Amino acid sequence: MISTHSPWIVTPGWLAANLGSPDLVVLDGSYYLAPMSRDADAEYAAGHIPGALRFDIDKIADTSSPLPHMLPTRDAFADAVGLMGISERDTIVCYDGFGMFASPRVWWTFRLFGVETVFVLEGGFPRWVAEGLPVELDIARRAPTCFVAHKPPDVVADLVRVQSVLADGSAQVVDARPADRFRGQAPEPRPGLRSGHIPGSLNVPHTTLVQDGRLLSPDQLREAFAAGGVDLEQPIITSCGSGVSAALMWLALDAIGIKPAGLYDGSWTEWGARYDLPVAAGP
Repeated sequence: MISTHSPWIVTPGWLAANLGSPDLVVLDGSYYLAPMSRDADAEYAAGHIPGALRFDIDKIADTSSPLPHMLPTRDAFADAVGLMGISERDTIVCYDGFGMFASPRVWWTFRLFGVETVFVLEGGFPRWVAEGLPVELDIARRAPTCFVAHKPPDVVADLVRVQSVLADGSAQVVDARPADRFRGQAPEPRPGLRSGHIPGSLNVPHTTLVQDGRLLSPDQLREAFAAGGVDLEQPIITSCGSGVSAALMWLALDAIGIKPAGLYDGSWTEWGARYDLPVAAGP
């Protein structure tokens, strides 16, 4: 069953009914910030959805960048996922161990490279387990194949573009970090980053878009964006700490019929480390 809140979200029941289909690929895309004190690889090894492959966003990334899990090149992505046995023609379901946090980043990445049938598991691994569905320890393998990647659309925003849209007012930059980090009232989880936010940016915490690993209803999502001062009639570039929950925000905007203008991949990890750039604090 596809979730009523988004055409890109499937339920555990739907996934369980389709496990074993040869063209179905399940990906554990779990990722955790250091303060969460969780090890995604260890958790995958301790138990995962049957047949699931481990998709590490820090490894399938632009490893030449000093920033974490930046979008890889088209060829690098195609090579990496092809070796995993994934084709662009497969049906892909992404999940994570938090419920719905990093899995939308995996969904967003595959969508950028041209996959039409890629979905997020509603409730993630916690809901899968809560519903009493099977878990396995065996490490899945698929035979390598060829992944034909499309050229990504021009939606990956860099620092220069973010500065430009804020200067001329052509787009809103909306930050998905928790409110206390956005306001500069809590330290950043990564060392070397200042506290605060990009001057002129808005804040819609990702926790206001999801409850128990489920995307909120369209009306609730609109209320959350309105509470953050976002004008849904104007272009939006999503941002966060390092481009992960910015993809969750992208999924939420898509669910209410909004196509974001971009995602700032470097996000606060890039801006907050640059002492030549201004920082704002407070609401």
